Amino acid sequence: MSSASPNTLFGMGNPLLDICAVVDKDFLDKYTLKPNDQILAEDKHKELFEEIVKKFKVEYHAGGATQNSIKIAQWMIQEPDKVGTFFGCIGKDKFGGILKQKAEEAHIDAHYYEQSEEPTGSCAACITGDNRSLVANLAAANCYKKDKHLDLEENWELVEKAKVYYIAGFFLTVSLESILKVAKHASENNKLFCLNLSAPFICQFFKDNLMQVMPYVDVLFGNETEAAAFAKELDFETKDIKEIAKKAQALPKVNTKRKRIVVLTQGKEETSMALSEKVETFPVLKIDPKDIVDTNGAGDAFVGGFLSELVQEKPLDQCVKAAHYAANVIIRRAGCTFPEKPDFN
Repeated sequence: MSSASPNTLFGMGNPLLDICAVVDKDFLDKYTLKPNDQILAEDKHKELFEEIVKKFKVEYHAGGATQNSIKIAQWMIQEPDKVGTFFGCIGKDKFGGILKQKAEEAHIDAHYYEQSEEPTGSCAACITGDNRSLVANLAAANCYKKDKHLDLEENWELVEKAKVYYIAGFFLTVSLESILKVAKHASENNKLFCLNLSAPFICQFFKDNLMQVMPYVDVLFGNETEAAAFAKELDFETKDIKEIAKKAQALPKVNTKRKRIVVLTQGKEETSMALSEKVETFPVLKIDPKDIVDTNGAGDAFVGGFLSELVQEKPLDQCVKAAHYAANVIIRRAGCTFPEKPDFN
């Protein structure tokens, strides 16, 4: 058994059902998809989601960045169940039912806001050979409401039970007020609030929302492309990953009892972690390129591994070690899936 107790790790974000299928070139061409890409669904992709299910053998995986990370953390921890809590919005439909079932199978405590206006969000993963083209349709995920869900007494009690909070930057486009309520609670109670930069477009187009949350961030995650976009938007005038980590670490912070930690990954290159003045680097685990099946869930897995140790109050170098381990496992498999048990200590 781990030293973590139920509901000590809290995540809130966009729950998406990943619909994975091996498709053919004709299917990609029909919907003008590149073999390897990530896009948001447009009108011309409406039928894609129905057709992929009818025409190909599909696998369903509960996805969405934050939910993936909470699941990976739970998988790393194993026992007890429901260390991870997750909030997000789904529809009252078949896909919503599958998401609920998959969350249960992953032993996380998912409490979804269910509404009927929009269908459950989904992400079609169209696989051809080593490539996968991702088409995300946020739909219901975009409808999360603070007053309809987060503020309800029984839900807010679960927020209060947590010690570590994690939200991917993607959720900044959905409900800033929900994020700020959780972030302020963490800050006022000297708990850990973690945020991910998530994608360059978040820094570029949702910078105001991001910077409203930044003073509450205890742990900031990002990869090299997100870090570069962040540095550019904030006029850091550097492209050096360690310098960016240092400057992000020094941004204003509300809870001065804790120094901010900034963790930046660079694919197969070393990971940088800034704590106060010094920046430490950690090499990733070596992997033969031919063993890499799908790098898409690597970032989510990295965060999940990190959080699994953070919530158990392990030292930060152990958190990074767990993060690298989890990412290394996930890139050997399709989608953000994992074997029955981790082999990590």
